[in-house]
Amino acid sequence: MSAITQAMILAAGKGTRLRPLTLETPKPLVEVGGQPLIVWHIKALQAAGITDITINASWLADKLMAALGDGSQYGVNLHWSEEGDEPLETAGGIFQALQTGKLRDEPFILVNSDVWTTYDFAQLQSYELSADQRAHLLLIDNPEHNNGGDFAINNGLASEQPIGDADKYTFAGISVMSPRLLDGLVSGQPAALAPLLKQAMLKFQVTAEVITDNWIDVGTPERLEQVNAFVKHHSTNDKSDS
Repeated sequence: MSAITQAMILAAGKGTRLRPLTLETPKPLVEVGGQPLIVWHIKALQAAGITDITINASWLADKLMAALGDGSQYGVNLHWSEEGDEPLETAGGIFQALQTGKLRDEPFILVNSDVWTTYDFAQLQSYELSADQRAHLLLIDNPEHNNGGDFAINNGLASEQPIGDADKYTFAGISVMSPRLLDGLVSGQPAALAPLLKQAMLKFQVTAEVITDNWIDVGTPERLEQVNAFVKHHSTNDKSDS
């Protein structure tokens, strides 16, 4: 197996929790620290050697595509998967990208456009999925807005329910995916990713690890303020250190 060379950024959502900000601006273009949220991911992927990046677009797709273009300004190749007015949800969007050749039929890094993190994607670039493995998920300690967590880890395997007194963690919206996870989906039909992951977990086909990097789900105006304050504070500190 060779290193992973492609990624997909999920960017088709309407960002309803960030309204009115997202009524005229696609959520991925909301600015964090002076640059669009999605550009943080594009630059981080490029720095990790991932230059083929597929982005699905629906809400205000024209604005999103006009802002980012073909990706050459960031040293990457952006492949656009347009979904029309009704988004296909997470799995449906990935499936369309695979069906139309925007995403090659090989493992890829998957990133939610509405999270912000200092995680180094180079750590996933060399990750190898085994033949029967469908996904490898990054989890984080539960933030206040998701106290109950999403998944547990038992001997490296992800599960919906913990075994014994194992903790549950929050899915960070970053993973390595096998296209095989989406086998059986129907083209053009909306489908969510979580049920597919849970089915694969029952067959012990999903692994996970907990990361400790800075991470925030930029889902509300309050959390957008929080991440902007964090970035501003750290950029000020970096300047004073140098």
